Amino acid sequence: MTAPTTAPTGAATPARRPSTVGLVVLLGAMAALGAVTIDLYLPSLPEVAVDLGTTEARTQLTITGVLVGAGLGQLVVGPLSDAFGRRKPAAAGFCVYVVATLLCAIAPNLPALVAFRVLSGVGASAGAVIGMAVIRDLFTGPAASRLQSRLVLVIGVAPLLAPTVGGAIAVHTGWRPVLALLAVAGLGVLLAVWRKLPETRPELRDTAAQARAEDERAPVTPPRRQRVLRTFTGYGALLRDRRFLALALMPGLAMATIMAYVSTSVFVLQDGFGLTGTGFAVYFAVNGTALIGGTQVNAAVVERFGSARLLRVGVLAALVFGLALAASLLARTDQLLLFAVPLYLLLLSLGLIMPNAVTLALEPYGDSAGAAAALVTALQSGVGGLVGVLVGVLGGDEHATGLVVGTAVVLNVVLLLSVRPGARPSVRS
Repeated sequence: MTAPTTAPTGAATPARRPSTVGLVVLLGAMAALGAVTIDLYLPSLPEVAVDLGTTEARTQLTITGVLVGAGLGQLVVGPLSDAFGRRKPAAAGFCVYVVATLLCAIAPNLPALVAFRVLSGVGASAGAVIGMAVIRDLFTGPAASRLQSRLVLVIGVAPLLAPTVGGAIAVHTGWRPVLALLAVAGLGVLLAVWRKLPETRPELRDTAAQARAEDERAPVTPPRRQRVLRTFTGYGALLRDRRFLALALMPGLAMATIMAYVSTSVFVLQDGFGLTGTGFAVYFAVNGTALIGGTQVNAAVVERFGSARLLRVGVLAALVFGLALAASLLARTDQLLLFAVPLYLLLLSLGLIMPNAVTLALEPYGDSAGAAAALVTALQSGVGGLVGVLVGVLGGDEHATGLVVGTAVVLNVVLLLSVRPGARPSVRS
């Protein structure tokens, strides 16, 4: 996006863009808070069960609660950010998060803890949705894809470190201080949003300038109630857009592939291939670098090749490596390399799919980027969550992982063939 060198007298003055590095760090911190809310707390589950007099299986509801809250919150925060701008819903969401997480730290029983965790998920959902919308407000095309890729780098570091930090805190101080630390982290993100997040929603950002340029008696924006209704009814247009739905489902299927691996990784690697606990942790971290590495390769070359071409490359590469991985799992190979190599290359391929599919899906929807981002993230988390259930239904072993991975990569090819991601869409209001 290139700004004109001069602007006509009385025209709206574009807001000065923040530095790209600062923007990536801020949006990355906002988006990572949801993942950290789960990963920092995860090692505390056994102690929570003992302290609250329940079973470890029931404490899993405190993880599911965050995911449910985030899914519901995304669908509300996105349209609100279209109606009221990006800053206010983001600040409100993180306020809810801080209060809910503090309530989690003093929860007297499991039902209260689950309820407050659901509320903290609702608050944290503002991060990923508004982050996507801000990028769409400021950038389109390869620049947007590059920024989405850099965002994954920031988001990906936190979950790699969070379980270790959370486990160390829980061992020495208990599980409640872990939740108090999450509240402090949320407060830090809230202050950063309040001080540093620019208002990038064009219609609201330029209201004052429009009022000076036009007849002051004419309303420059629709009434508040009308704006809210209009943004929520925008979901209808998104759901009728076959191209948008296909592109929005691709990151969801990529997440399904990741979740199929994660949900059975302990069984496959420790029971199947005989890795020790330390070996599993190291191998898991190494695979974490694959997805991050794929997105950074995308950031480096997207300007030259374009998002549509790299999306096609990523989908076809994922098909090849995904089917190879599925074959090794279904054959129950005892050779770790036959499993490890296609898995690593598959995760690299997903790093090309996710940022480019998101960029192409959001590009036509500049005026409803919040709602579009909300639907993308909701589909991503929803499909990923359903896969966890599906893997369990199929047996929770390497056969289940192979079937899910193979199906997901084939479906991504079907979605790619159903749209023309290289065609430049007309921008919709």
